[in-house]
Amino acid sequence: MARILIVEARFYDHLNDLLLAGTRAAIEAAGHGHETVTVPGALEVPGAIALAADHYDGFVALGVVIRGETYHFEIVAGESARGIMALTMDGLAIGNGILTVENEAQALVRADPAQKDKGGEAAKAALAMLELQQRFG
Repeated sequence: MARILIVEARFYDHLNDLLLAGTRAAIEAAGHGHETVTVPGALEVPGAIALAADHYDGFVALGVVIRGETYHFEIVAGESARGIMALTMDGLAIGNGILTVENEAQALVRADPAQKDKGGEAAKAALAMLELQQRFG
């Protein structure tokens, strides 16, 4: 049984609750255990994963970044993805479930386990990468 750490940037509670529900359901359906930690924002997600790298088998990054009126969206979306990708290239099994969307309606469809279930997809991606890590590691 793998130990998966869910790292969530909780800003939109109702959207994060949906992402978490899908993530947890997918991990539990696969027979693995999980814990959840919350960080201030999407930019802190890669740092938290790096800090916990030696304590868990895999990771799921969750959060919602909605485009606003300033350039901040591009920085947060790009840099959080870059940080997660760098950790993945270093050999960590990570599923990226940080939604980067234009509006809340898009986020709701993607977060809802009954619709696009991006939390569940991120969990499945982390588990698939974990399998590859074990196969090639």
